[in-house]
Amino acid sequence: MGFAGAMAVAMAVDALIGWPAWLFARIGHPVTWLGRLIHLLDTSWNRASDPPAFRRAAGVAAAVLVIALATALGWAVQSALGSGWEHVVVVGVLAWPLVALRSLHDHVAAVANPLASGDIAAARSAVAQIVGRDPATLDDAGIARATIESLAENASDGIVAPLFWGALFGLPGILGYKAINTLDSMIGHRSERHEAFGWAAARIDDLANLIPARLTGLLFVLLAPNRAQAWSCMLRDAHRHRSPNAGWPEAAMAGALGVRLSGPRIYHGSIANEPWLNEGARDPAAADVITGLRLYRYAMILLAGAFVALALA
Repeated sequence: MGFAGAMAVAMAVDALIGWPAWLFARIGHPVTWLGRLIHLLDTSWNRASDPPAFRRAAGVAAAVLVIALATALGWAVQSALGSGWEHVVVVGVLAWPLVALRSLHDHVAAVANPLASGDIAAARSAVAQIVGRDPATLDDAGIARATIESLAENASDGIVAPLFWGALFGLPGILGYKAINTLDSMIGHRSERHEAFGWAAARIDDLANLIPARLTGLLFVLLAPNRAQAWSCMLRDAHRHRSPNAGWPEAAMAGALGVRLSGPRIYHGSIANEPWLNEGARDPAAADVITGLRLYRYAMILLAGAFVALALA
């Protein structure tokens, strides 16, 4: 964990200012830059006229190219920096845009506040910014459930995972991970267009999140009001999730809050019959979103403290 201190710096900067809207309007964001490259490769190399085997090979090549370029850029920048605490601070500031700490908090709070005040229309509008399911079909419990699930999953792949790889390898690690995660978000779908081309992106993302997802679940368990309940739910139900990784933080959060998550939902007019996590528990409410957000804040403080301790050890 040679770059743990730098990741603590990245967390602190992001918690304080996030990624300002004026900066996004002027230069975009590193993830959008990666997205343009991935879109270019998708439109150029993923041809419907090609056989599936060829499209899968092209997807492997695209994934390797994007990850290699991002990792090489991180290595080149990091190699040009000095040493000492100045190096730690500079690496942390450069890693800051790749940590979605404040963004996730603010997006979840934007759902929790109107939901708690009974403004369902505003809550539906806000939850549509963070989930893919049809918000028009969601009642109060459905909005709360979707929000808590998004909070738990994105705490893993939007924060803990990039920080984990950044703590291990610095800028090459965090940039390489963000390339992997952006590839999965854009092409790692089981749709007709991306079933073959996105195969490698999805598999690589599963591997990259294997440890971070379980670490995120453990953070939620450690800070849960009832640790035994959260631990039991995570171990019992994590494997019921369709994702090999998302089930760990989601099941831990379900157990920590004493609510049921996942379950049937509607995507683009089609029902997806997902199994329940913590089946038999009550449905979540607005208060549970607020409690989950507080648990998330405590988990991030604990993670930052761990990085500081590792840096000073």
